[in-house]
Amino acid sequence: MNTNALFLLVASTLLIAGCASGDAAQRADAQGRAASAATAQSKFDADRRAILDMAGNYKVRFEFQETVAFTDGYEPKEPYLSGAHEVVLVVEDREDFISLQHILVVGGEEKFPIKHWRQDWRYEPSEVLTFIGGNAWEMRPVDREAAQGKWSQTVYQVDDSPRYGALGVWSHGGGVSQWTPPAEWRPLPRRDMTTRDDYHAVDAVNVHAITPDGWAHEQMNLKVALDGTPRALVREVGINTYDKFDGFESDVATSYWSATKDYWAAVRGIWTEFETPGSAFAIKIKGETEGLYMPLMTYAENVQAGDMTFDDAVAKARETIAAYTTRELPPLQARLREPAAEQSSY
Repeated sequence: MNTNALFLLVASTLLIAGCASGDAAQRADAQGRAASAATAQSKFDADRRAILDMAGNYKVRFEFQETVAFTDGYEPKEPYLSGAHEVVLVVEDREDFISLQHILVVGGEEKFPIKHWRQDWRYEPSEVLTFIGGNAWEMRPVDREAAQGKWSQTVYQVDDSPRYGALGVWSHGGGVSQWTPPAEWRPLPRRDMTTRDDYHAVDAVNVHAITPDGWAHEQMNLKVALDGTPRALVREVGINTYDKFDGFESDVATSYWSATKDYWAAVRGIWTEFETPGSAFAIKIKGETEGLYMPLMTYAENVQAGDMTFDDAVAKARETIAAYTTRELPPLQARLREPAAEQSSY
């Protein structure tokens, strides 16, 4: 075989080998991407199941205890303990967005519903509604990479006004499904809002865990005073347990929701108009917001009873919300518009 022929044979062999090697690499890369996508999809599906598992009928126990004081002379308060029957309904399920509405069933012989809090879950959000002190909130942008694989939870009050939001990750290792975010600010709980004025915000780690009997809401709360230099007052641990229970009149809650859900959807839409990226807003009432939430809940009862049309109720709700909200923040609230990492560093 002459030199030219030998060269061509070697070159052809190397070319074929190179193509084969390249094809193998491409196949391996494609298989890796497919496996990664399958893993991500499996994780996403597990996250959704955990969130949806929080819907149902429950016997609820609320328990909070102040544990460690950080301000000289402060004495931790007596533990807080209460219980209730509660129905948690799926309001919306759009794959990457799930909304759960809580409704209490209370009363003696005659039971009646009380619309309670709402939790909205969003997958890989571009922004999160966060509490910034006082009665003010703003949409905080979230970096795309930081949001990858995570869910935000935004909690709303009985009148669908905002309460707090956070971004965290669901984990499912060791047979435990739980969602854990970093510490974020939230307003005072109603149990303190109506009885105390010595602190102004809660810096809270807020964990949701699925249990064999239902689920649990665990909290590690730092109560923070904001008059002057921000300072930690006391740490509080909280545990709310939701145990599956059908031994109460849950139809009281579902009947109420069936009659009023369209009204409340419209109210949610009104509040959503305030959730504009880069713009803060506040509720003008200090402390207990009864002047805001009582009318909104009364309109819902009137709709259920047939004493008010849907259009009239929504119009009155819009007037009420407009009367108690502002985008002009008071001085304290304006000063507190800082990154959450700084807010949570006490």
